[in-house]
Amino acid sequence: MTHRVQCSIDAPPRSGLSRDQVWEAADKGLIKCWEIGRERAARFPELAQRCLAGELPVLGWKGGVSRSLKKRDKYGSLKYLAQWQGLRGEDLDIDLTQEQALTCSRTQMQVTFTPDKSKYFNQPAEMSA
Repeated sequence: MTHRVQCSIDAPPRSGLSRDQVWEAADKGLIKCWEIGRERAARFPELAQRCLAGELPVLGWKGGVSRSLKKRDKYGSLKYLAQWQGLRGEDLDIDLTQEQALTCSRTQMQVTFTPDKSKYFNQPAEMSA
């Protein structure tokens, strides 16, 4: 069994899937999050440009940062990472067993995207404005 979720940016959006097929399949909903990122990039080009510039803006999943905090690092969801890759117009490429750290170019906060929900579940969430 593969632990990597990959999808080409050239792949057409999927349609006609049930809730279980979207969120409970082996990809854990990451493909859907990435597809939403692709849609949002078309609707909000300024947001896509911020992501391309290395920012980690506040989105619908834990992982975005709106300002620097005293603690310079935090954890985020792989679903955030998938949506961010879609916003950037990148292929989806996430390993379900690995953590991946990124630093926000605007705030210099480091976010470690992790498959371990317990690491970010009890963190305070930042709300989008």
